[in-house]
Amino acid sequence: MRLLIDACVLYPTVLREIIVGLAATGYFEPLWSARILEEWARAAARNADEDIARGEIAILQAQWPQSEVTVTEATLERLWLPDVDDIHVLAAAVDSKTDAILTLNIRDFPTRILSAEGILRRDPDGFLYEALGEEPQTVRQVVETVHGTACRLSGEELDLRALLKRARLPRLGKALTRSAS
Repeated sequence: MRLLIDACVLYPTVLREIIVGLAATGYFEPLWSARILEEWARAAARNADEDIARGEIAILQAQWPQSEVTVTEATLERLWLPDVDDIHVLAAAVDSKTDAILTLNIRDFPTRILSAEGILRRDPDGFLYEALGEEPQTVRQVVETVHGTACRLSGEELDLRALLKRARLPRLGKALTRSAS
């Protein structure tokens, strides 16, 4: 499965690390465009994290050199979305022949427009919840690794369910903590 990852999924860190961690297991092929990566850097700049984001982007590009897709002008010109700033995301999905766009931005990616292009829209929480049902050990291991890193970096033990809820993954957090009880 090929998934184009929107900037809103690449930033914040916990969400990105879980998604990219799952991609590293071979569960899916991650895709993005240079413009999506630039959007991530600009979003991080609003929180004074631009230098960190640019470093993380460089690491991501080095680890996944085949994941950056190119968008053609012809595709950009023929597409329409409610938010003109998101057309490049759909164009990247179309030009890369992706299966779905992984985004938190449901309103600006209408199902009828995406389906006309043969593309699905997936929200990260639903996608990861589904992955947990298909590959429970893999997803648990990825989440445990990210959770451990977050705890180490914060210097304290972080509640997993609260961490995942802040990362906009409430269903995944509930499922993982329910199954651990």
